[in-house]
Amino acid sequence: MQARQGDASVELWCMDEHRIGLKPLIRKVWARKRVRPSVTVQHRYQWLYLYAFVRPSSGETFWLLLPQVTTTAYNQALQEFASWVGCGAGKQIILVEDNAGWHTSHKVVVPEGIVRERLPPYSPELQPAERLWPLSNEALVNQHFADLETLSVVQAERCRTIQQQRELIRSRTNFHWWPQTG
Repeated sequence: MQARQGDASVELWCMDEHRIGLKPLIRKVWARKRVRPSVTVQHRYQWLYLYAFVRPSSGETFWLLLPQVTTTAYNQALQEFASWVGCGAGKQIILVEDNAGWHTSHKVVVPEGIVRERLPPYSPELQPAERLWPLSNEALVNQHFADLETLSVVQAERCRTIQQQRELIRSRTNFHWWPQTG
């Protein structure tokens, strides 16, 4: 790819989406003997979607919270990412993604400078971005949120925190076989 692009720099990124919502994420916790920990559980089926773009070789991330996963939302995410990363004629991005229907639609508008590559079907273990979800879920575990707005504030703050921890992200996403690009 670098040879075909001439003077343009080339970066390898990947992306994925993750559903979060008002249905609680319950995990075990440590407690003193004879003390029973409690958590408020109120099952509600309202969702937000966390879009994550990650560059495994450097640990850089770009996060978006959107209300749905559709081709329209994916187009918006691609545009926001392209603007943030500054891709174009002088900077090319190879974006590795899965085969979700909204990724493969003929209605996807790919910004200039982004070349999309697909993973083989049914292979989430090959997607580095999948490794971000346990990190992003930490702020949501054993918590009760009154509404999606409160949830989105907490999740956005968690994403800002994770974004600063490049070495942690790199250690989780930079597989030994992942190509190292400049």
